[in-house]
Amino acid sequence: MTAAAAPHVVLIDGSGFIFRAYHALPMMTRGDGTPVNAVFGFTNMLARLLRDHIGTHIAVIFDAGRLTFRNRIYDRYKAQRPPPPDELIPQFALVRQATEAFCVSSIELDDWEADDLIASYARAVTDAGGQVTIVSSDKDLMQLIRPGVGMTDPIKQKQIGPVEVMEKFGVPPEKLVEVQALMGDSVDNVPGVPGIGPKTAAQLIVEFGDVESVLAAAPGMKPSKRRDALIEHAEAARLSRRLVELREDAPLPQPIDALRVRELDRARLSSFLGAQGFRSVATRLGLEDTPLPADAAPLNGPNATLAAPAAVAFAGYETVIDEAVLHAWVEAARLAGFVAIETQTDGLDAMRARLIGISLATGPARACYIPIAHEELAPQIKIDIVVAALAALLADASVLKIFHDAKSDLMVLRRHGFALPSPLDDTMLISYAQEGGLHGHALEELAQIHLDHTPVTQDSVTGTGRNRLPFAQAPIDRAMPFAAERADVALRLWHVMRPRLRQNRSLALYEQLERRLVPILLEMERAGVKVDADELRRMSADFATRMAVIEIDIHRLAGRTFNLGSAKQLGEVLFDEMKLPGGRRMKTGAWGTDASVLAAQAEQGHELPARILDWRQLAKLKSTYADALVDQINAETGRVHTSFAMAVASTGRLSSTDPNLQNIPIRTEEGSRIRSTFIAESGHVLVSADYSQIELRLLAHVAGIPQLRASFAAGEDIHARTASEVFGVPMAGMDAATRRRAKAINFGIIYGISAFGLARQLAIAPGEAKLYIDAYFVRYPGIRDYMEASREEARRHGYVTSPFGRRIWIPGIADKNAARRGYAERQAINAPLQGGAADIIKRAMVKLPAALAATGLKSRLLLQVHDELLFEAPEAEAEALASVAKQVMEAAAILSVPLVVETGAGHTWSAAH
Repeated sequence: MTAAAAPHVVLIDGSGFIFRAYHALPMMTRGDGTPVNAVFGFTNMLARLLRDHIGTHIAVIFDAGRLTFRNRIYDRYKAQRPPPPDELIPQFALVRQATEAFCVSSIELDDWEADDLIASYARAVTDAGGQVTIVSSDKDLMQLIRPGVGMTDPIKQKQIGPVEVMEKFGVPPEKLVEVQALMGDSVDNVPGVPGIGPKTAAQLIVEFGDVESVLAAAPGMKPSKRRDALIEHAEAARLSRRLVELREDAPLPQPIDALRVRELDRARLSSFLGAQGFRSVATRLGLEDTPLPADAAPLNGPNATLAAPAAVAFAGYETVIDEAVLHAWVEAARLAGFVAIETQTDGLDAMRARLIGISLATGPARACYIPIAHEELAPQIKIDIVVAALAALLADASVLKIFHDAKSDLMVLRRHGFALPSPLDDTMLISYAQEGGLHGHALEELAQIHLDHTPVTQDSVTGTGRNRLPFAQAPIDRAMPFAAERADVALRLWHVMRPRLRQNRSLALYEQLERRLVPILLEMERAGVKVDADELRRMSADFATRMAVIEIDIHRLAGRTFNLGSAKQLGEVLFDEMKLPGGRRMKTGAWGTDASVLAAQAEQGHELPARILDWRQLAKLKSTYADALVDQINAETGRVHTSFAMAVASTGRLSSTDPNLQNIPIRTEEGSRIRSTFIAESGHVLVSADYSQIELRLLAHVAGIPQLRASFAAGEDIHARTASEVFGVPMAGMDAATRRRAKAINFGIIYGISAFGLARQLAIAPGEAKLYIDAYFVRYPGIRDYMEASREEARRHGYVTSPFGRRIWIPGIADKNAARRGYAERQAINAPLQGGAADIIKRAMVKLPAALAATGLKSRLLLQVHDELLFEAPEAEAEALASVAKQVMEAAAILSVPLVVETGAGHTWSAAH
């Protein structure tokens, strides 16, 4: 065998692994009742090894039977081992079937132990110049470690080499057999020398070199029980050495060349996985599209995807306060191939909250809580130990980490020293991707919908009202059932909802868009944005002064003073005293005074409602921005960190809170002033990249309007073009009023505007507004067709679909109430356009990090507001960044009309926008 052809052979200790998997994983059964927990752990391990391609050759080595040549040497060898558990016996054959399904060689030989076969293959491979990796944690196999032969713990994903053997036994691998001979092995019934433990055995071997030298020196040792034992049991030590030394001369059942890694037979593997019910393994291997056998049985247990997870009681959880127990949970997660993780904190702001504890779940009713920072004087694990214990698990690509609202959990974990986990799933986003708008996506609501279960509430842990305790002060024994159950619920939801993504044609949306946005939004939230606190304080004072002036004017118009913040008092002034028209009483009997009521009256020329709207606008800007932004500056970073909500808007749009940046007025002087307080760091500028008229472009695309497509392709003024088409006037020299009417129609149509609504907006008669709308549909009949098709889709399915496949549910489309049904119909018209716009900007966002990295730019994305992205860039990079952002955003989707992005830069957001 030439050096170029020297193989790297992976030898898996199959017999050792199956016992370890059986005891580490909770019981699982197929639909026919066959136990499969050890098979599941083995399958995950083998899939991981094949995916990582750590060798050119691979084989799984099994014990052929209980009796071997060692029983002829010593008839009591392994005699006291109990028979395997009844639930494990049928799994031996299934593990061999799993090996065959993965096209991996399965090796066993009568009269020889698996360890001897591993030793013999290792000798043959290294003698030929090859390399061997033994996949096992069995101490007996550690004697084989040498140059060319390494060892890997398949559960801990830890390399075992000479250093690790030395740390564990006090001798190098080549001396391990000598230590084992002296200390014996109660599990295998190897006698050894009574009274000689691992530490003493290691000391003797270090001093004398080997067993024979120790026995030869024993008579001359200082009188002691140890000396007497060595003399009396010398033959037992020699026997023990023969038993523990692995033989390297076993016949090789298959030649080394036959162990070469083979290409997967997808149909064969899919058939095996389907028969066992291992759908999550099939998903991770990309076998979802491979047909499953007709008799594929669902799995009952932690890996169940079709069986009802709620059938197992939500109970039996554990508090972890011991490091060894924590490591056992980590091992169980590795064997399962997935783990649900939940964090518990002392606040809702993930940028400021302190981590109090972490929950893990590896199966139904298989969950634990790790308290870290509860204030009660009870045993807890230090956070640095938890970070270290979970580090490899979080980084292990073969273990899926499941969260509910991953972004918030990851923010907390990262701030406390944990690495970002990969890969991950998010049950909140899994729900949102397929049922946006149908219901909420909080853990509690999803538990009711999908599991028919009401989770323990935090109120039951912390109390309510004045007696509410901070979570850090909650007793651990009360916090544990709440915290552990949340991880359990998240895992069960994953099992139920994840398979439905493909059925609902939402898998690509979730995997390629929503899930990929999590780390991007996380970094945006961490970055935050700088605000000018002094300017905000000046603005607040100015708003207060202007509000006071308006308040005086309002009182003058009303003829008396009253509380402007009281809807009840305002209603009495407007409708009882001033007798203004258009009043509607609410169910409480009070007059309605919301913005729509006041706007309608203002449009009719009534001054008092108009001034109330002015006062309310300033009051909102003052409280929401001028005052709140100062309080929201993070003391550690000196910046404001908004939180992006990923699963709120039914259309797929992001929303933001603390502060809410979506509601800053865009076209008003006050809105511009608010934006001017968002500033760049010294030496940097803010760069804005904004899609131009994206919803109108989508309308032209999905409705197939030739005139609009041509106008967008030519880069014309779309509102002037519409005015020309509808009103029959030339575009050249068009007056502003005509263009304004066309603009109101263009944008109004997107929202399903009525003649009455357009009339109010343009201050014209409803009849005239109806003529405008009718003329619009005459010129653009495809738009009417699109609107009716959208309404019909919503009526037929309960949802509409964006141009990129996002389902947007319209719950009120069949409502008996005409007003609510009309509102739902308008939603059905606009939702595909707004959803399409949301999808496009999200597509751009997931591509931007790679684009920025490829060009070496240090700029970073800070905010997303509707159709705009805001970056912070070093001044020297501003132009290059604007070019990259424009290129990526305009290429985010291919439409029948061009996407156009407008960019700007400045030291404030207002200047950049």
